[in-house]
Amino acid sequence: MNRRVYIVSACLLGLKTRYDGTDELREELLNARDAIYIPLCPEQLGGLPTPRPRMEIDRGDGRDVLKGKARVIGEDGSDVTDRLIRGAEEVLKVAELAGVAKVILKDGSPSCGVNHIKRAGSSVDGMGVTTAMLCERGIDVEGMG
Repeated sequence: MNRRVYIVSACLLGLKTRYDGTDELREELLNARDAIYIPLCPEQLGGLPTPRPRMEIDRGDGRDVLKGKARVIGEDGSDVTDRLIRGAEEVLKVAELAGVAKVILKDGSPSCGVNHIKRAGSSVDGMGVTTAMLCERGIDVEGMG
């Protein structure tokens, strides 16, 4: 059997990597027999601890962060923009090294959001920093959760 390789947000595979130290396990991912998953958390790869304060992109979305037009701010007031960019760069490196078929990320996150992110506690259309970087490189990204 020829299995495809995917990067998946670690929290979706049951690892306790979310900002609050929990997971967002999606059982359907664990039941796939035709896939090899590489679990990654861009926020951890960027050097952020778990648990960590909630974060939001202050305006725009991940594309604006990469252009220097927006910042990622923790609920404690800390600017974590550079860490999210570093984490996105690390995920991109792994994706290119492994030749992944697709990246499956936790929607809603300032790193991993594919269709939406949070701003002022509400869901808004947009993508996270990691998703924006991967899409710029032509890597297929799917949101889950």
